[in-house]
Amino acid sequence: MTRSRQHDLGSPIAASEITPRSLFEQRRMLLQGAGMLGLAGLGLGAGEAAAQSANAVKLAGKLNPQYAVPDKLTSYRDITNYNNYYEFGTDKSAPSSFAASLKTRPWTVSVEGMVKKPASFGIDDLLKLAPIEERVYRLRCVEAWSMVIPWLGYSLSELLRKVEPLPGAKFVEFISLADKAQMPGVSDHILAWPYTEGLRLDEAMHPLTMLGLGLYGEVLPKQNGAPVRLVVPWKYGFKSAKSIVKIRLTDKQPATSWNLAAPQEYGFYSNVNPDVDHPRWSPANERRIGDQASGGGLFAPRRKTLPFNGYAEQVAGLYAGMDLKKFF
Repeated sequence: MTRSRQHDLGSPIAASEITPRSLFEQRRMLLQGAGMLGLAGLGLGAGEAAAQSANAVKLAGKLNPQYAVPDKLTSYRDITNYNNYYEFGTDKSAPSSFAASLKTRPWTVSVEGMVKKPASFGIDDLLKLAPIEERVYRLRCVEAWSMVIPWLGYSLSELLRKVEPLPGAKFVEFISLADKAQMPGVSDHILAWPYTEGLRLDEAMHPLTMLGLGLYGEVLPKQNGAPVRLVVPWKYGFKSAKSIVKIRLTDKQPATSWNLAAPQEYGFYSNVNPDVDHPRWSPANERRIGDQASGGGLFAPRRKTLPFNGYAEQVAGLYAGMDLKKFF
């Protein structure tokens, strides 16, 4: 996706929110020369870089400019300390406080169901399955806050092609880890565990849909869904399942956790749509976490929500002829 095309996807972005071209060029040079993400090139302050590198396992990834949105990156500190991950608690700070108990090795993801070649993949298998690249995606959560995150990984289609979906497969179900011994939130009955999400097969195979393995130059922090998660940038954040242990292809639409809990609020598709009302939050606008113009966080200025989170040009065709207020 080029910068000029992205500006056509929705409301114009303020000049102050655009990462300077020189910064992106610097990042590309660092990637080409060293094969690693440069923390200084990503805009981290010295204090943040030190905090990140203390326990970080580095992950090489080459910037793919096709997926480099021009928005200013959300800081590593905000990305890793303001999370929805109910397996560790409902407060935004709970995942960073309690996720240290998560054991991410050994880790296996099984891919089964309507596939010709069912298989299990260890985390090292996934890290080597396809070239790791950096993609800068917008993340928009249903509570009307958003971030801009430099993810590391590759298209989910790379994995799905390995197992060869059968002709009758229409949907992909994602099942997350649910372990009371490691995840204190699983003892609460907020949702029916394990956390389960789903996509239509064509959504899952779309090149934007990403198997996330890292961010900001390192393997995924535990509070962000380590060691492997889904990233679907045109849908609300809860559709991007974390800490995945099973992927199942099926001919039936899978039941998903939030749709089961509150079907009037959380549809199966959950595309970012400013025209579909949510009972508790306005879909028409959002607050960018870390925006310092008004102190950041809940006091950040509101900005217009873009249809499909700004990815309409790439994905709107998936829903041609559908009533997106009915199939929300």
